[in-house]
Amino acid sequence: MTIRLYDTSARQIRDFTPLHPGCVSIYLCGATVQAAPHIGHIRSGLNFDIMRRWFEYRGLEVTFVRNVTDIDDKIITKSAEQNRPWWSIGYENERAFTDGYRALGCLPPTYEPRATGHITEMVEMMRGLIERGHAYEADGNVYFAVTSFPQYLELSNQELENLLQPSGEGETGKRDPRDFAMWKAARPGEPSWETPWGRGRPGWHLECSAMAHKYLGSAFDIHGGGLDLVFPHHENEIAQAKAYGDEFARYWVHNAWVTMSGEKMSKSLGNSVLVSEMVKRWRPVVLRYYLGTPHYRSMIEYSEEALREAESAFARIEGFVQRAVELAGGPVEPSAEVPPAFAEAMDDDLGVPQALAVVHTTVRQGNSALAADDKEAVVARLAEVRAMLGVLGLDPLDPHWAGEDGSGEDLHGVVDSLVRLVLDQREAARARKDWTTADAIRDQLNQSGLVIEDGPQGPRWSLGPR
Repeated sequence: MTIRLYDTSARQIRDFTPLHPGCVSIYLCGATVQAAPHIGHIRSGLNFDIMRRWFEYRGLEVTFVRNVTDIDDKIITKSAEQNRPWWSIGYENERAFTDGYRALGCLPPTYEPRATGHITEMVEMMRGLIERGHAYEADGNVYFAVTSFPQYLELSNQELENLLQPSGEGETGKRDPRDFAMWKAARPGEPSWETPWGRGRPGWHLECSAMAHKYLGSAFDIHGGGLDLVFPHHENEIAQAKAYGDEFARYWVHNAWVTMSGEKMSKSLGNSVLVSEMVKRWRPVVLRYYLGTPHYRSMIEYSEEALREAESAFARIEGFVQRAVELAGGPVEPSAEVPPAFAEAMDDDLGVPQALAVVHTTVRQGNSALAADDKEAVVARLAEVRAMLGVLGLDPLDPHWAGEDGSGEDLHGVVDSLVRLVLDQREAARARKDWTTADAIRDQLNQSGLVIEDGPQGPRWSLGPR
């Protein structure tokens, strides 16, 4: 068994060898909590949730750190615009992100540190960098001197001579315009913390270098995030951490965006689709299928049609699972191992589309066995399907999906009881050959979004496509 991953720093797929045998350490850049999440934000968490699940299936113990950036320029700007405390905005949106991850079935991280809880570690790192000649103080700001680190820009493959470093307001006293701020001097009315260089607040890049060091040590396996973070964020993280003396991340894994009209989904473009609104219109498990089944390095172009296709595809899987459970007389435990073709796809840079093709092939085989009333084959295929879906976080029989809102609340049982009452009335009409009433009941159920199928074990219902 060899898992292979595309390493952005190497620009190729590499065999994955963990730093410590049997263990995997992952740091994922998480939410900047200036606003509630759209589906583009949640995609990153979902992609790395699938990575984590696959490592765990392969028997590896995973330490998964996903940080929360709860102080930055955008949060401060929002605070001024809304006349609210910065921490109130941050906490409200942090909860919205947590709700979004939970709704789409992401496992909670091992640790989820907030930036403001690690000022001490940031000051310690800055002090070390200044002592080593990689950083300097100016006007209460602390800057990283990029020319002091020869490997700078190797991740993003840029030329230092052509570099345009993003710069924020109040960043005065730079020796070189390409240097970046690790610490920003306090300005009136803004949150600040005391340091040896005066009061101020952390820069975005410093936060992650310090927190990765705190929770994963001087070296760890995988650093993840969206493609948009390669520069400047991840490039600057590397410079800080390695200049401080850390080996830092051994693999860099980046997920692609969710786009609308060819542009990255973002709040600034006004084209975001909030998770809190999407889960009102679509079942959360369908959103997970839509966002999690394309390859993590492929762009997803958002459209209602694509979501309807995802809904129909998942309905085919779910329909087989439900019918198979009925024939088996109850739930069947997932098989201990996934089919070899599924494992081969997942080992090859988390090839979820190819793995999903194995799921659908197995579902078709299961449906053929259902048609032949071959209970043994049906049970075998159901066990395989459940094992594969469990890795993808899409098993319809998982307790998380018991409620249609993804909360785990067993709404399916309530709906089933209500629908059964109506189906009993339809069966009574059919028994007395009142076909008009029976057809009318079926039509009403169809108009409500339910599909009714008559089988040897009696009528069954499922959610129909939109």
